[in-house]
Amino acid sequence: MTSALLLTDAFDRIRQQVAETAGGLTADQLAYRVDDDANSIAWLIWHLTRVQDDHISDVAGTAQAWTDGGWAGRFGLPLDPSDTGYGHTSEQVASVRVGSPDLLIGYHEAVYAATADYVASVTDADLERIVDRAWDPPVTLGVRLVSVISDSLQHAGQAAFVRGILQRA
Repeated sequence: MTSALLLTDAFDRIRQQVAETAGGLTADQLAYRVDDDANSIAWLIWHLTRVQDDHISDVAGTAQAWTDGGWAGRFGLPLDPSDTGYGHTSEQVASVRVGSPDLLIGYHEAVYAATADYVASVTDADLERIVDRAWDPPVTLGVRLVSVISDSLQHAGQAAFVRGILQRA
């Protein structure tokens, strides 16, 4: 297995989890929060997708689906188009509401397609390229991709946990 195939598989697992977790839920279920300061399924999936969109487009040198693909307009959220959800207050989390899971899944599918296209060409040598010098040590492409995968899987798991709570109620 090549690095490209491994990365593609990892991002595809995130895609599958997003679709399984959000699929079939109502707007109210997507907005459900375990308590007033918890993240909703909608926010978790939106956030993991925004971060993937932001980080992958940055390393790939491409435009984000959120802005250039028109997804920001479709969502109509009261947030700056550059917002990825990092550091959101409870009120900002509550502002991420969607009418149906199709919007979340559609946006994630668009980001996944761009991600899969990019990682399909990644070689082992590419993984050592420095992509962010703001950290000490500087962040390589390999570390950035693993970070996106790790964070996305954690948030997808959190969203699945919240769905499980809803299904038990």
